[in-house]
Amino acid sequence: MSDIDVLDVVVRMIEEVVGADVLLDMTVTPDTTFSDDLGLESIEFVALADKLRERYGDRVDLVAFLGDMDIDEIMAMTVGQLVDHIESHQPAVSS
Repeated sequence: MSDIDVLDVVVRMIEEVVGADVLLDMTVTPDTTFSDDLGLESIEFVALADKLRERYGDRVDLVAFLGDMDIDEIMAMTVGQLVDHIESHQPAVSS
């Protein structure tokens, strides 16, 4: 799965969590921040973690990923950082 595919999946999940109307006037990119740009609340992070677990299983543990960050890093986290985390935990694709 390419970065673009994972980005698309994450954007759809975010839309499901916050509602499509919140994203009407913005384009979510890898540089979009969860806190400043999207305004995600902690309950929305929980919902996003559940969606990630449904999609990727135990390979992608958002809670553990966030647990390795301090509060400033969490507040500044971007969609791209989450995409990178997901990509790093995907099974290797054989050619």
